[in-house]
Amino acid sequence: MKSNQKPVSGGYFPRDRVRQPDAYTPWYKTSVVRSPNKALISMNNTLSEITGPVFGHSILGDLDNDMMINFAAPGESAIGQRIIVHGRVLDENGNGVPDCLLEVWQANAGGRYRHAKEGYVAALDPNFGGCGRCITDESGYYSFRTIKPGAYPWPNGPNDWRPAHIHFSLFGHAFAQRLITQMYFEGDPMIPHCPIIRTISDQNAIDDLIAPLDLANTVPMDARAYKFDIVLRGRRSTMFENRMEGN
Repeated sequence: MKSNQKPVSGGYFPRDRVRQPDAYTPWYKTSVVRSPNKALISMNNTLSEITGPVFGHSILGDLDNDMMINFAAPGESAIGQRIIVHGRVLDENGNGVPDCLLEVWQANAGGRYRHAKEGYVAALDPNFGGCGRCITDESGYYSFRTIKPGAYPWPNGPNDWRPAHIHFSLFGHAFAQRLITQMYFEGDPMIPHCPIIRTISDQNAIDDLIAPLDLANTVPMDARAYKFDIVLRGRRSTMFENRMEGN
């Protein structure tokens, strides 16, 4: 049914700065050199950035959204707890964002990345590549299959560990429209101990990075499901690590 109400227009809702972490948080070691030492300046996108090339939207493979088997030998599958991750990409009004390209990458079930400079001694899984991608539908919905990643140590402090997490990279309609965040898992006792998580002072903002178990969308005798919605802008914006100044 059509509505007589005019569509909302005008400026974006402002970002809630209280929810976002400070740029300088010395217990997260790399923030010391990454944080700005001068006042932030807001700059509009240039025409070339807005109209730049679309990044990979039209070349998705049939198995790109199935990390259980997209790197596996024929008849084989990745080792680990089989899961489905799904949700919606939303704007500041709660409307779904269609045609958003999501790229994801993660460690394997033992907490090891498939990377030439990986320093963790956990075993590699020969049938798990650790990356995939998908595109949101007309309602902003996405879904992919993978295995639950393991925790791993990292050289931030003498005994720091990253909780299980999946990295998300979201692309709009141009290469410069990119946002990066991380998804964590409900019930993980490592979350409050993570130095990166401890940069966020607002517990609600932390909760928005934690995907709850979604039993309604599990596949019996196959895979559990976790639901993770991402808000691009506004007061309830998801925390994006590459746009601390706002997006």
